[in-house]
Amino acid sequence: MGPWPVRGLTAGFLALAVAIGVGRFVYTPILPAMAHGLGLSRAQTGLIGSANFAGYLAGALAAAHPLFLERRRAWVAGALATCVATLVAMGWCSTLGAFVTLRFVCGGASALGFVLATAMVMDLLTRAGRPALVSLHYAGVGSGIAFSALLMSLAGQSGLDWRALWEIGGLLALGLALPIPWLLPSAPPAASRAATGGGASLSIARLVLAYGLFGFGYVITATFLVAIVRDLPQLAAAEAYVWLCVGLAAAPSVGIWGWIAGRLGFRHGFALACLVQASGVLVSVLATNVPSILYAAVALGGTFVALTSLGIEGARRLRPGDRQRIVAVMMAAFGTGQVIGPTAAGALADATGSFTAPSLAAAAALLAAALLVQSMPDAGTAG
Repeated sequence: MGPWPVRGLTAGFLALAVAIGVGRFVYTPILPAMAHGLGLSRAQTGLIGSANFAGYLAGALAAAHPLFLERRRAWVAGALATCVATLVAMGWCSTLGAFVTLRFVCGGASALGFVLATAMVMDLLTRAGRPALVSLHYAGVGSGIAFSALLMSLAGQSGLDWRALWEIGGLLALGLALPIPWLLPSAPPAASRAATGGGASLSIARLVLAYGLFGFGYVITATFLVAIVRDLPQLAAAEAYVWLCVGLAAAPSVGIWGWIAGRLGFRHGFALACLVQASGVLVSVLATNVPSILYAAVALGGTFVALTSLGIEGARRLRPGDRQRIVAVMMAAFGTGQVIGPTAAGALADATGSFTAPSLAAAAALLAAALLVQSMPDAGTAG
């Protein structure tokens, strides 16, 4: 066992907090105030959310290009700087077109930062003989969500409008991003190993499809949870901290589900996490009291980052070649599901008057993902 790579892990933790925890998910607690202030429909807010995920898809695909194998530290710094700039700029705009454009650009930068930082941290941990410490890297997502949720709640309660909330989000991201270029090591990619055979090809195809279904399944609740709470008077007391609960549950989730998958095997662990998340998605639209909506928040937060990590780790075992490329392929599948989710959910919610129908579809997608992974031939992944 090698030493703890403290600097690299700290850099990865902060990079994910900026790129994902704040860059992607600060929109969820800001959305209700923004929609109210501008008179946006659910379909319009869903379109803005989908634009971010479309950018994420584009960024994930771009990250597979060999260009990004060189000077990865500089590319990560540029991606995070773009996240900060687009967050701040959201508070300066008022048109749907501007919001869609900015969130698209931020999504691309978030994906690039996620893929490159994760590939660098995985390489570092492999060299140090500490691959299990990747859970500390992924904890940055939940921590970024929790910290930004707390700030947004405090700022909203103090009477600040949606424009100020975006500015605060941008300043938070900037503060977290500043030390990353100094902390992140500049190391070449780890050596690749030979790809595996036909059984693994069938498994990876099913895993990629399941990952896309997971992307669709979680994103509707992740985008609209605070708006769902605001729409129901009996849940009003939870609005101030429901998104904070998502972040707090997400922070330790990779370690917890990694332990579960180690005991049950990858397929059973992934499928079980999908089922827990599906229960949270269903409860989010069936909730009639605060404890039930908090369960939905914990079920979502406690699984979505863990599923992201489990899926990538499973794919890396099946395709133990270039880490950066397999992370990019998986995140592209994930991004495809995410692009469809918010727009379809917003339009359906406008048509039906609630998020019940899209959430039922999301839960069905998570069930299908669980079944797909359970049906994988055992080629390279445990269990």
